[in-house]
Amino acid sequence: HDFKCTCDIDTSIVQVDGPAVCSKDECVSMPCGAGQTCDDPKQTKNSLNDFTCTCSNGVSATGGPATCEVDECAKDPCGMGQTCEDPNKDYTSQHDFKCTCDNDASITQIDGPATCFKDECASQPCGVDQTCNDPKQ
Repeated sequence: HDFKCTCDIDTSIVQVDGPAVCSKDECVSMPCGAGQTCDDPKQTKNSLNDFTCTCSNGVSATGGPATCEVDECAKDPCGMGQTCEDPNKDYTSQHDFKCTCDNDASITQIDGPATCFKDECASQPCGVDQTCNDPKQ
């Protein structure tokens, strides 16, 4: 006997006079998304794309990245006087939440609190024949 068995999946794995133990850890290429763990229990040629991606919240998928829902507004990143909106609640589109000032919807900021000012002159505190000037506006 002088034959060699070489793994098709990895030609560096060779066994003389018998079958080689062919394996490939598909997690080495980091196929899962950010914040996910990868597990490839079988690691054999006959079980390609059987790895599992698991999110920290327990959501998982086999053979590709899982869709991990993360509501970036849950921790109130905008603060008082602002409304938070997170259109894409997944790991692949983090840092896309938007903060909008409650007192002026035209003032917004992506990925952080907006700079909202209160117009101190809006209530006309100076009285008749006086001009109010709010330097923060």
